Amino acid sequence: MIVVTTPTGQIGREVVDHLLASAASIRVIARDPDRLPPHVRENAEVVRGSHADPALLAEACAGADRVFWLAPPDPRTDSVEAHFRAFTDPLRKVIADGGVERVVSVSTLGRGIAKNAGMISASLAMDEGIMATGVHYRALCPPFLMENLLGQAESIRTAGAFNLAADGDHVLRTCTTRDLGAEAARLLLDDSWTGQADVPMVGPDDLTPEGMAETVSEVLGRTVRVRRSTSGEYRATMLRFGASEAWAQGLAEMTDALEEQGFYGAMSPTTPDRAPTSFRQWCEEVLRPAVLG
Repeated sequence: MIVVTTPTGQIGREVVDHLLASAASIRVIARDPDRLPPHVRENAEVVRGSHADPALLAEACAGADRVFWLAPPDPRTDSVEAHFRAFTDPLRKVIADGGVERVVSVSTLGRGIAKNAGMISASLAMDEGIMATGVHYRALCPPFLMENLLGQAESIRTAGAFNLAADGDHVLRTCTTRDLGAEAARLLLDDSWTGQADVPMVGPDDLTPEGMAETVSEVLGRTVRVRRSTSGEYRATMLRFGASEAWAQGLAEMTDALEEQGFYGAMSPTTPDRAPTSFRQWCEEVLRPAVLG
């Protein structure tokens, strides 16, 4: 039995679809099962609630030997670190009680490099807490997710621009959620691996933000510019949209760390065997329909 968290999220739903296609037995944990597609409700066991609830997680993991793990964001949390711990501690307890043998999680690039990096530091600390249990563990480590641009589809459509808090002349590595979902499912279906390791998930491109804007322009057939945002602007925007002070500060720290420490940059080698989707392909198949409606 495989337990899947965040089955309605961008990555979790990809994992679920791959697992169902393989006829694997899966159990999903969903706060709102009504958001699950009909084919998931019909073919997977569904547990209603949050995987930060220790009792519910223990119930969901009963009889399961593999878990797909992802801590969802909470823009209203009072503490980024406490938010990640609230999800990590129940899983550590479930593993200690026995049964779960393998965990595949979504983490980030930057292990051993990232310092004072907000959500990135908290995510890496989550990995370390889970690995301390001794469970067989694979942490999928992507850089910037292409899907982050979908939230700016309106700006691209109406203003011909998108914002990135990154130097326009420096390479920004990228990855897609569908490649993450496919690799997570592959690992969950493979019972031969042991030990603990990071799995870098870096797409095939060598693009700067300016290069990304050029690609978007070519795909859309219109000029699209990239505007560089500062961490302060990013923080102010998040606060304006209702994020807590802690969450907005964590995003600002993450933005500064990415710029200053460069662990999403050119020094991270691509892994096209695991993350084959190019930025152009993603723009053609996902961004273009979202922008043009």
